[in-house]
Amino acid sequence: MSVRAVKLITEDGRRVDGRKPDELRPTTIDVGILKNADGSALIRQGNNKIIVAVYGPRELHPRHLALPDRAIIRCRYHMVPFSVPERKSPAPTRREIELSKVIREALEPAIILSSFPRTTIDVFIEVLQADGGTRTASITAASVALADAGIPMRDLVTAVAVGKVDDTLVLDLNHLEDQYGGGDMPVAMMPSLGQITLLQADGTFTLDEFKRGLELAIRGIKSLYEIQKRALKERYASLALELRRGRS
Repeated sequence: MSVRAVKLITEDGRRVDGRKPDELRPTTIDVGILKNADGSALIRQGNNKIIVAVYGPRELHPRHLALPDRAIIRCRYHMVPFSVPERKSPAPTRREIELSKVIREALEPAIILSSFPRTTIDVFIEVLQADGGTRTASITAASVALADAGIPMRDLVTAVAVGKVDDTLVLDLNHLEDQYGGGDMPVAMMPSLGQITLLQADGTFTLDEFKRGLELAIRGIKSLYEIQKRALKERYASLALELRRGRS
């Protein structure tokens, strides 16, 4: 049976992976996993596995690119060759270059860049395994890695995609739903401030579908926000314990 023949929503309202339309994939975030980075995070969201490393603020080279009143963010999103079923070329693709820009622009509003003039903050994203929604999962993980690096932020940035599958709005698209569904709407926001930093839409949505989809995305973002905060709390609780042991 071809993939196209697979029904993405069953008669009892379940999706191909057994979730209800408004359910997130199982998500975990590990913080501070790279000793050589200033901040780092690993997110597992469904079958996605994405690692993020943050370096900086640090001196920018070449210096003529530096801005006198703020830091700049440099972001590189990269899918490793073995992240997808058919081996990908290690060279950056047009999509990776585009998503690097999209992710940077989603993160920038949350970072207090004026605190570090004439510097750069570098964000490196490596997709180890891809299963749809890697752009939004990368934003969620990158925000946690920035916080782990001690970068001053107005709030964390949390992201998720809503899509239209068999005329049903669903939360947190997997690869099959992304590829064969009727629409995809990635959303990123600073949850405690209620400010959206990314809103895109591919496919066709009616005005009512757009409104309901945005509400669904915000509910999902609030759940992911709790996972982000819990991961950071566990990280700093672990550091505090190590510090106490070192003093004893």
